[in-house]
Amino acid sequence: MDRNARRARAIAIAEAKPNARMVALRYLMLAAGATAASLALLLSHFI
Repeated sequence: MDRNARRARAIAIAEAKPNARMVALRYLMLAAGATAASLALLLSHFI
């Protein structure tokens, strides 16, 4: 694979749109992490 083909492939991968299920899963995991962090912070104040 020459340099131009490798560059074109990298650009195509970078421009690929993530599907909706992966985006939803990513936001769900982010929300779960934020919830766990805030609960841990709250619990540390009460202990």
